[in-house]
Amino acid sequence: MAEEEIKEEEAAVEKDSKKSLPFLKWIIMALVIVILGAAGFGGWWYYRTHFAEPSKEEVEQTVQVKKAIWPIDSIIVNLMDNNGERYLKITIQLEVSNENCILELDSLKPEIMDGLLDILSSKEYKEIVGFEGKQRLRDEIAIRVNNYLSKGQITKVYFTEFIIQ
Repeated sequence: MAEEEIKEEEAAVEKDSKKSLPFLKWIIMALVIVILGAAGFGGWWYYRTHFAEPSKEEVEQTVQVKKAIWPIDSIIVNLMDNNGERYLKITIQLEVSNENCILELDSLKPEIMDGLLDILSSKEYKEIVGFEGKQRLRDEIAIRVNNYLSKGQITKVYFTEFIIQ
């Protein structure tokens, strides 16, 4: 009798496992489909953001952004070191965020030149001789000129002539 009960229990377990086996198979198939779908969507999104051509609207926006250059005449100042025996001759061009800003710069030219003369004449040779010194000087000039502006801003400062003697 014990053997019959064991056989019956084994038969019951096999029936339960056979019933749950198709259900388990459907769950695994559903998971595989979801994972493949997510991977496909991820690949499509990556391709679209990194390799697809930009839309016409994006191209038009990039074409419409025009920056203008405002040239400044050469400036000659004495540097602070060696009792003013060294001088700096510099020609600057300012890149502005929009063309309307150039009219404002033209009207503020005396104030801007005065500010630039103050900045440049307060420098020593050691402060402006290297690359980092020139970068700091560019930043100072951009900040000073941006303080005067209300319609736009200076985006870059270019030195087209930089002579220290």
